[in-house]
Amino acid sequence: MSLNSIESARGLRVRSTQDLAAGIFMIALAALALLLSNDLPSGTLRQLGPGMLPRAFAWICAALGALVVINAFRYNGEKLSPLSFKGIFFVLGGVCVFAMTIRGFSIGPISVPALGLLVSGPLVMLIAGIAADDRRPKELLLFTIAMSAACIALFKYGLNLPIPLAPWLLGI
Repeated sequence: MSLNSIESARGLRVRSTQDLAAGIFMIALAALALLLSNDLPSGTLRQLGPGMLPRAFAWICAALGALVVINAFRYNGEKLSPLSFKGIFFVLGGVCVFAMTIRGFSIGPISVPALGLLVSGPLVMLIAGIAADDRRPKELLLFTIAMSAACIALFKYGLNLPIPLAPWLLGI
């Protein structure tokens, strides 16, 4: 019996549960985007409306999700690994810390001073870097310094965005 007849005898089976889950998630995300952009007018190709771009991206996301689902049945791949809450906690936590410290805020008795991009940028990268299992402290520190310098150069000086750099030190 040849290999092709053995494969056809097995029927349709999932070979990569991780790809299947990712494809289904992409299709669900596209369906949500289509649902939420339903009340926005699309306009025409000559005069685009505010709903044209979200719908176009949603259809592209759905098509790519369908391709990923099809490939989950065609090619062997990774099994679906259990959800890691460590990554979710530290990455989202880093983003929340950045949002709270870039300009500062106060809610009732809780007050956080504005630290600016000079402190908030490296802080988010260090907190999010804890999520990686293969992190090395020296590499994380070098990455943090390089990315912070690039972010300051790009956002503060290249694009002239009104992001505070270090209001507690330089007043800018």
